[in-house]
Amino acid sequence: MEKPLVSILIPTFNSEKFISGTILSVQNQSYTNWEIILVDDCSTDATLVTVAELALNDNRIQYSKLDKNSGTGVARNSALAAAKGSYIAFLDADDLWKPNKLALQINFMQTNKLPFTFSFYECINEDGKPLNKRVEAPINLSYRQLFFCNYIGNLTAIYNVNFFGKIPISAIRKRQDWMLWLTVLKKIKIAHPVPESLAYYRIRDNSISTSKFDLIKYNFAVYRKFYGFSFPIAVACMKLFLFTQLLIKPRYIKKIKPSI
Repeated sequence: MEKPLVSILIPTFNSEKFISGTILSVQNQSYTNWEIILVDDCSTDATLVTVAELALNDNRIQYSKLDKNSGTGVARNSALAAAKGSYIAFLDADDLWKPNKLALQINFMQTNKLPFTFSFYECINEDGKPLNKRVEAPINLSYRQLFFCNYIGNLTAIYNVNFFGKIPISAIRKRQDWMLWLTVLKKIKIAHPVPESLAYYRIRDNSISTSKFDLIKYNFAVYRKFYGFSFPIAVACMKLFLFTQLLIKPRYIKKIKPSI
């Protein structure tokens, strides 16, 4: 029996330094029935040249380019429209998967009859060196927990198209992933991760992860624009978000020995 097709959505923008490693981490998967749908957001470097070279030798790699720079949300939606898989997986252009990532997650979903899952992941720096940190999550992640803190790493999430359909992704330039998981959890109430690290998240010098101000600004926008809350309610939500981010989420970040 043929294994279900997994569509992997990869938005790119000036990613020539990392994209070959990212695609190689997919090609090294023990689970082989996948397609990469890569959409470039008008890169000005050699990102697409690199992708085109890799695609010449692997017909599972599809790529296209947006007409104008529009943000990762628009790029992901364009990729989503072209996806043919029974499962949708997400991977950013500078992150990496461990070789058993897809196999373990698809088996976990099928065995436990789950329409959605994610996993723990490890952090690396811009040069790919381990930061000796593993990011975990609640084993029974509720909608309420997710509402006040994004515990789901975008590079680890997979959902079943037959259960959800194709879920539209917000065009807001930041935090579309959190809004997507909130949409998922609103329907299924509880999400269960594969309780082990299956990917490497690259923390770049200019990433949102390194800016506390940007973190506050973009998450506040989720409460204001995605939920449509009034300013006072959004401020109250942000207070609880910051409490969770500063005092609760750190409990799920573990120091580990390097494994890369």
